[in-house]
Amino acid sequence: MLQPVSSEPAVAPINRQEPRQEDAEKSRRISLKPLGRIRPYLLRYKGMLAAALVFLVLAAGAMLALPLALRRMIDLGFSGVEPELVDVYFGTLFAVGAVLALTSAARYYCVNWLGERVVADIRSDVFAHLTSLSPAFFEVSHSGEVMSRLTADTTQVKAAAGTAVSQAMRNVLLVVGSVVMMIVTSPKLSLAVLIAIPLIVLPLVAYGRSVRARSRHAQDTLAEASAYASESLGQVKVLQAFTNERAATSRFRRAMDRAFEAANDRAKARAGLTAIAMFLVFASVVGVLWYGAQDVLSGSMTGGTLGQFVLYAVFAAAAVGGLSDVWGEVAQAAGAAERLGELLEAQSDIQSPPHPTPMPVPGRGEISFADVTFAYPLRPDDAALDDVSFSVEPGERVALVGPSGAGKTTIFALLLRFYDPTSGIVRVDDVPVDMAELEELRSRFAMVPQETALFADSVAANIAYGSDDATPAQIEAAAKAAFAHDFIVKLPDGYDTQLGEGGITLSGGQRQRIAIARAVLRDAPILLLDEATSALDTTNETLVQKALDKVMDGRTTLVIAHRLSTVVNADRILVFDEGRLVEEGTHQQLIAKSGLYSRLAALQFAPDAAE
Repeated sequence: MLQPVSSEPAVAPINRQEPRQEDAEKSRRISLKPLGRIRPYLLRYKGMLAAALVFLVLAAGAMLALPLALRRMIDLGFSGVEPELVDVYFGTLFAVGAVLALTSAARYYCVNWLGERVVADIRSDVFAHLTSLSPAFFEVSHSGEVMSRLTADTTQVKAAAGTAVSQAMRNVLLVVGSVVMMIVTSPKLSLAVLIAIPLIVLPLVAYGRSVRARSRHAQDTLAEASAYASESLGQVKVLQAFTNERAATSRFRRAMDRAFEAANDRAKARAGLTAIAMFLVFASVVGVLWYGAQDVLSGSMTGGTLGQFVLYAVFAAAAVGGLSDVWGEVAQAAGAAERLGELLEAQSDIQSPPHPTPMPVPGRGEISFADVTFAYPLRPDDAALDDVSFSVEPGERVALVGPSGAGKTTIFALLLRFYDPTSGIVRVDDVPVDMAELEELRSRFAMVPQETALFADSVAANIAYGSDDATPAQIEAAAKAAFAHDFIVKLPDGYDTQLGEGGITLSGGQRQRIAIARAVLRDAPILLLDEATSALDTTNETLVQKALDKVMDGRTTLVIAHRLSTVVNADRILVFDEGRLVEEGTHQQLIAKSGLYSRLAALQFAPDAAE
């Protein structure tokens, strides 16, 4: 498998800068070792691999049999010694051609099947690995760059896993077989050819390293352009709202120009490689043929023998030339495999422990923070939470309030163990979250985020996201609880209506209610609400708040809210400011303290606040 080869942390960003001179030199020195990562994938399909090898050998054998028939036809048939053999040898050539055609077709199918199957498996494994990485990785790595490696680079690897490897092996067999038969046919001429082969191969190998370096640079520049396009189109509303179309188009065009220049540089290198290979090969063949023609003129060699030798020499030359072309593809595939390897070397620092502590069943919904301090990886000197301690009892409704950037959302991130605190302990049901199995821990939570995350799928599939065994009746019941059923049934296909990417075909309030229905369906002991009613108008907010009151019954609930009117009835309110827990109590208690909460409430509830 394409297994990680390093235990480095996952937070190192993928390098998207243009390679420096020393990087290019390093790239030229790197071997084709990264392609060894493909081997375990090929070995998964030993039957198809064996079939491909059998057909490969048969096709090469049929090819090598052709000159033998040609020699006997010339020496025995055309010379008049045994003219009746002409028809026999033509029939033999026809049979050999049929075998060659059938085995070549079978080989082509087998190797292409292997290539497609292997690249599908690699993509699946790379995607699975990406989903296991912590959010810290995606904060420092560009999503477009990651997608380029998942798609374009795996396509490059497919060539190595399929046709390139097959062609390389075929050409190697032809070279070896042709050289052997050349020696058998004429040791004298073979010696001249063998002297010429190193003069051909060594320049190709040296030049091929330059092709590989240029291939890597071309892939990097294309990935950079793709990353920018992905980012811009993903935020197309903002792009158009700020009338930035021309600037964005100009920047993308410059990126594509750089990608073209890099690809053109690679094409020039490959063209030069091909030209050098063809000239060296055919110049050597012509020289050897001239040398052999002297023996035919002197009578020491028959015309059929020279013809046989010529064909084997042509086969060997064509195979060597083919190897030069294959080398270019393999070099590109090696660069792609190296880039995939870099991606797979990223290891998440958030993993289940080797021996996780079992969590109580059923979950109680108990939460505690003990002296927790935390800073995000991109801002290590800016504490998002500073020595925070609090506890939440099972079934309690607790609101988290405070100015933007006070640390409220970070509480959710640490509970779900997207990050580990710098110091202190976070517990769920009296189990430290870093000692629990990740899937078991996160199954205790249902979350409604501030920015609703919907997918380009049906309404039903979006509600059932994360609940694969949900029945249509359960999905409908969850939608009704979130007051989403009425608008869903009015959609063109009801619950089967396909949503655009991000649920773009729905209003903000409709998207929010589907997200709430998803949380209802999950039926977890702890409910996390991050501004769950922020996108709703007053009427819908009242309806959804009633639904949430019902959903929260019997569950531990943490509510992040800027609108204090939505949390006045909470059992307890925690007030945060600059990462510190500064106040705690009920709405009335906090109002009486005349602290930060009281000031925030005065701003929101004052009669002139809306003026």
